[in-house]
Amino acid sequence: MSFAHLGLSEPLVRALESKGYTTPTPIQLQSIPQVLEGRDLLGIAQTGTGKTAAFVLPSIQRLVASDKRVLPTHCRMLVLAPTRELASQIAESAKAYGKNSKLTVATVFGGTSINKNRNDVARGVDILVATPGRLIDLMEQRFVSLAMLEVLVLDEADQMMDLGFIHALRRIVKALPRVRQTLFFSATMPEAIRSLADQFLKDPVTVKVTPVATTAERVTQQVTFVNQTEKQALLTLVLQDQAIDRALVFTRTKHGADRVVKLLAGNGIAANAIHGNKSQPQRERALAAFKSGDVPILVATDIAARGIDVSGVSHVVNFELPNVPEQYVHRIGRTARAGNSGIAIAFCAEDERPYLRDIEKLTRQKVPVVPLPADFMTKANELKAQRVKAIGADPAPRPDRQQQQRRQPPRPRATHEARPANPNAPRGRGPRRGGRGGGGGGGGGGARSSGASA
Repeated sequence: MSFAHLGLSEPLVRALESKGYTTPTPIQLQSIPQVLEGRDLLGIAQTGTGKTAAFVLPSIQRLVASDKRVLPTHCRMLVLAPTRELASQIAESAKAYGKNSKLTVATVFGGTSINKNRNDVARGVDILVATPGRLIDLMEQRFVSLAMLEVLVLDEADQMMDLGFIHALRRIVKALPRVRQTLFFSATMPEAIRSLADQFLKDPVTVKVTPVATTAERVTQQVTFVNQTEKQALLTLVLQDQAIDRALVFTRTKHGADRVVKLLAGNGIAANAIHGNKSQPQRERALAAFKSGDVPILVATDIAARGIDVSGVSHVVNFELPNVPEQYVHRIGRTARAGNSGIAIAFCAEDERPYLRDIEKLTRQKVPVVPLPADFMTKANELKAQRVKAIGADPAPRPDRQQQQRRQPPRPRATHEARPANPNAPRGRGPRRGGRGGGGGGGGGGARSSGASA
């Protein structure tokens, strides 16, 4: 079945054909007709299944058909996303799909100039893509109004819950008109998400294209048990031995991502990191270099990886297993996109075995175990020697703050002794300062003039 058979207009079909899209995915096949009818929708699908087009395409058609003029600071469609990268990706898709219409698209999210955000929405915008935090800021400053909203979309709702956006979402919903269409998409559907959907949706149609929390069928998964201290060498060997076009490497922390980039550089492998401590221009440059293939290795945290929709990601490496099993589903969903296959490799240290058990329980499948490479320790020692030779001996560690304080001589304690008095001054009285004299016996004003400078 083609997109035209789903009821999409000819301008939208032309826009899809220009991008090479001719056959709808299962989530698009089931969602687009329901959205065109104006129904609220609860969509459950993994990343990489075409969710963005499933809500953007029919919404554009409905906005064009209603032909309402947007007022200053208002928007007609609001798409909420958990991360900057996902918001940017959705906005790019909306612009591409709506290029044959006159609809305007804008994004607002943290890490960018709030003054620019104000200017972007000042005249009003048809489709606004936002992260909850920055949207709340603009609403509180009265630079954005949701009073005439027609369509609300929550994308990656499970990730919004993980990031603690529930209170922001409730504040946003209170500002919305009661008569609206709401579309709710999530890759997983725990009870908390089901409860949230019940609050936001009215008589929704539910669309499921895969069982909840299953992993992509075209992803070949494997796990290798390795000591935590040996993961760095194993990662280098994997990246050197595998035929990798583009690889995403996941760590649990921002500092861990930076450390991985540094160690790869020491072994002659170019990589960039993307995480919350990076500025928005840094994140955009790293993502652009990854998309172009100039730097084929991108090290990311779970939050930053949301919205990385890059075709040709051949490998996903879980350098550290996530402590939330649903994140594993999202991670490996970054590969095997658009009908391609992919490989997901996990490194599991002894203390991470409970995380692996939780993942296998959630996905209802065992992850095949692959042993360490032959002569692994020999190769690991060779890599370590090469890295030390390349970067030189590590500098002596800087003493921490407490050590520095312990080495410093103790500061002299202040006393109440006054400076030597003027021999010509009367005994028992301190020097006068200001309009009121000091007290008797070297106290009062004497303490203020001399003791304060001791």
